[in-house]
Amino acid sequence: MAITKKEVEHVALLARLELTEEEKEVYTQQLNSILEYVHKLDRLDTNEVIPTAHVLPLRNVFREDVTTAGLPQEKALENAPEQHDGFFKVPKIV
Repeated sequence: MAITKKEVEHVALLARLELTEEEKEVYTQQLNSILEYVHKLDRLDTNEVIPTAHVLPLRNVFREDVTTAGLPQEKALENAPEQHDGFFKVPKIV
């Protein structure tokens, strides 16, 4: 399957690119050479290759998720400019 100049023009239109005729020719050739290389890879026998999501083994490096006690209500409110019945008091915004 080869990329045509018309397809390059269509993709350029979708990407809102203005290409000169020379650029269209160059991109057509470059895209076709990329596809040619991919077709070479299609010929490889990969039946014995195990599919992987990543080439290296990955492990989670995060700490354990452990619950801890939160701040006591008095401690949390001690620096509040205003409080009312154990809650932060803020200006009413309508």
